[in-house]
Amino acid sequence: MGRWEPNARERLAAAALELYSERGYEQTTVAEIARRAGLTERTFFRHYADKREVLFDGSHALQDLIVDAVAAAPESAAPIDAVAAGLDAASTMFADRREFARRRQAVVLANAELHERELIKLASLSAALAAALHRRGIAESAARLTAEAGIAVFKVGFERWVTAAEERPMAQVMRESLAELKAVTTGGDAG
Repeated sequence: MGRWEPNARERLAAAALELYSERGYEQTTVAEIARRAGLTERTFFRHYADKREVLFDGSHALQDLIVDAVAAAPESAAPIDAVAAGLDAASTMFADRREFARRRQAVVLANAELHERELIKLASLSAALAAALHRRGIAESAARLTAEAGIAVFKVGFERWVTAAEERPMAQVMRESLAELKAVTTGGDAG
């Protein structure tokens, strides 16, 4: 194997997801992931701290994308509409990754440790979202409540978007999920 391999990170992620889907997360070793990617274990550890992190690699980028979009929303936007801007931004990150997201979601839901890590990621995202809303002048408790509602919309919308039957763009699914939340909180028709 060469000293430098192009796209090593992406190859490792693809190999890991393939193996997790075929064998299960717990039954897959780092050595097997590296071998499937045509790389060494050392290369794996240059890119990822452990085999779990392969599935959570984009978490910080997603958080930054959402927080930046919330911060950039018009000052006149209601807090939930600033969150909607963040959800729209998040949708761009997943635009060409639906199949990867579907397979990843199946692996995460099949393993308690990974599911727990996913919930921690969402809690961290909620805290960052609340902080961004608070910086916009929203009272802390209202910012936290709005952030939690936004994360609920993200979670439900994402789960809908990755289902086998769903083919609409993620942004559309997120907007519909947000509209449902608004409808149930204002006493409107939730569909």
